[in-house]
Formats: sequence, structure tokens, C-alpha cells
Amino acid sequence: MTTATAASTSASLTPRQVWIRARGLLLALLVLVAAGVALAATRSGDQHGRLDPRSADRYGSRAVAELLKDRGVSVRVVTTLQAATSAAGPDTTLLVAAPNLLTPTQQGVLRSALTDTGGRTVLVAAGPPSVGSLVPGVRARPSAPVSPRAPQCLLPAARQAGEAETGGFRYTSDGLDAVACYPADGLPSVLLLEQPASGDTVLLGSPDLLHNDRLDNEGNASLALQLLGSRPHLVWYLPSLSDPSAAGSDRTGDDRADGDRAENERGFIDLIPSGWLWGTLQLALAAVLAAIWRARRLGPVVAEQLPVAIRASESTEGRARLQRKANARDRAAASLRHATRTRIASLVGVSPRDAHSPAALLAAVSVRRSAHDTGLHELLFGSAPSDDAGLVLLADHLDTLEREVRTS
Repeated sequence: MTTATAASTSASLTPRQVWIRARGLLLALLVLVAAGVALAATRSGDQHGRLDPRSADRYGSRAVAELLKDRGVSVRVVTTLQAATSAAGPDTTLLVAAPNLLTPTQQGVLRSALTDTGGRTVLVAAGPPSVGSLVPGVRARPSAPVSPRAPQCLLPAARQAGEAETGGFRYTSDGLDAVACYPADGLPSVLLLEQPASGDTVLLGSPDLLHNDRLDNEGNASLALQLLGSRPHLVWYLPSLSDPSAAGSDRTGDDRADGDRAENERGFIDLIPSGWLWGTLQLALAAVLAAIWRARRLGPVVAEQLPVAIRASESTEGRARLQRKANARDRAAASLRHATRTRIASLVGVSPRDAHSPAALLAAVSVRRSAHDTGLHELLFGSAPSDDAGLVLLADHLDTLEREVRTS
């Protein structure tokens, strides 16, 4: 028998047994992966090109860009901070699609670049992470649902547009020259800061009125065209993670220290979306409930009294069939050898304590045999047979040995 065969015992699972036990788990995993892929495929189209003036999807903004072009406004899309700041000027409107994605350093650079340009800056859905840096003196309040609202202000663009679907973040300004429009729960969701020297800034609490699927609702189109078309040029800034400035390589002095401190305060848990955390918690709870269910189902281990007496031959035959089904030739051979050693030990004068000691038993058995057999150690203490025929042959040799010892 080879070393590899000897190392394998009846307790080792065969490939077929491994497959039978694991196929349920593999099937569940396959279904989970398929469901995830299907969900991602069905929802990927909805999120593709979000607030992108080149995208015709429902959340894109191609419709408003095309309308602006028809009115003679040039629309340019940029994805880097350097391109956005270099394009700022008195005849340009700079739209920042996701100001909350900008790092503190990027926000500082953008604010410095827009000072004294004389143009217009439109910040879409600027929340607490960005509004304080980009527009000092303005604070963002918790968001409100997006719904048709009346302007309730004297801004000509808002009065001409009438009701529009606004909401999202709401803003408060401290002592600034601001026009507050479209209030939601008492606070404006559209805020215009008029600064003649450095231009004006428009804060939109929600991007919904710029989406393709909502542009034709209420006065959304009119309000969007007037806010974005006040200058002949529109620069549409879509912040990107591939922007070199997002890596913070240009930070110096206090800016670098503040940025490093902010990054260090964010732990691994902060980077995980809240939905995954709730999903993990639910899976953990389901695993605990499944463990409790299985434990209650199995119950404690107890000794059961057999209702009838079973003949020794039936018990032996049943055990043999179980071992054969499990290919437990090693255990069957060990049982045969153990029983033979126990019986012949009493015949050759070896104590039961030494019956399974090769040194004591082999010497006594050799004296009682008429012929010396060098394979006696292999017969009584050897390895397991490799097949059923070898097991039967082992049983025959053990019977022959026991008869020789009894008749010697």
C-alpha cells in the first residue's frame, strides 16, 4: 500500500460525498450571485450618467443641455478641478454637479479660483460637507422631500418659472445679501447670493429639476434655463475620482494637516455603505436563529433503551453493511485483528493487558506455531487492505492462525 493510500482512512470523505454535502450551499451561493448580478443589471441603467449633460438616461441632464445650446449657450463638460477653475470668468456659469464629493483641499482651491471672477456658480445639492467651505456664511439644513413648490420670492427667474419641483437641502444665510426662494418647511431650497464684485452663487437643494425625466414637469425647464443660461458659456463640472487634485498632492501646511486629520478620523466602517451594514446584521441574526432552530430540533444526546433484543448475528451483519457502505476497510480490519489478538492471547498465556503489544504477543505466538512465518507482524498489526478481496483474505488468514494456535 502506498503512503497516499495509507494516509486515507474511512473517515475521509470521497469526492462524491463532498459534492453531496456541499451542493446545497453551492446552489444557494449561485442563486445569491445570480440575484445580485440581475439586480445590478436592472438598476445600473437608472444610475448611469447621473446629472451628466451627455446622458439621455432618466437621471441624466442631456435635455437641459440641448435646450441651452438652442438658446445660444455653449455647454462644456469638465471632470478635473484645474479645467473647471481655468474656465471661470465673467461670461461663464460654472455648475458643480456634486460639490460634496470634493475634498476639503479641492473646495478651498475652487473657492479661491472663483473669487472676483464676476461669473455665476451653481452648486447642486451642496450639503454640510461642502457648503461651509464653498459659501462661507451659509449653512445647510436637513433635506426635505422634492415636490412642486411656489417660488415665494422676488427673483425674476423664479417668478417667471412659477411652481417647480424643488426640495432637498435647505439653506440659511447669516447677514448675506441673498434671495431665498422655494421654501420647504420654512427654509429656502433655492438660494441666490448676489455679490457684484465676485459674481453670484446659486444653491440648488436638489438636482431633480435638471433630470431628463423631470425637466418637463411644472416650471422645471424654465427655472433651469434661466439659472444656467444667464451667461453665454456654461461649464459643467462633474467631479471625478481620477482627478489628480483629489489625491491631495497639492496640499501644504495647515491644509495638509487638516486633510490628514479628517482622513484619519474616518474608519473602515465609515467607508461601508449603510445598506451593507444592515444586510450583514440581518445575515448574522438569521445565522443565530438557524443555529437555535437546529439545536432545538436535534435535542440533547440520550441513551435509548432498545425495545427488543437483537441477535448478535444481526448486529454484526448490520454493522458490516454500514462499514462496507462507508468503505471502512481500515476499521473492519482493525476490529478483526483486535478480536483475534484478544482470543489468542489467552491461548498462549499472554495477559489481556499485553494482548495488543507486538513484543509480548508475537513472541508467544511464534513458540506455539509449527512453522515460523515472517509475516506474522503484518498479519496481526499490519496496515488496512486496499480492497474488499484483501479484507476477505485477511479474515481467512486470521482464522487459520487462530486454529493453528488452538490445535498446537
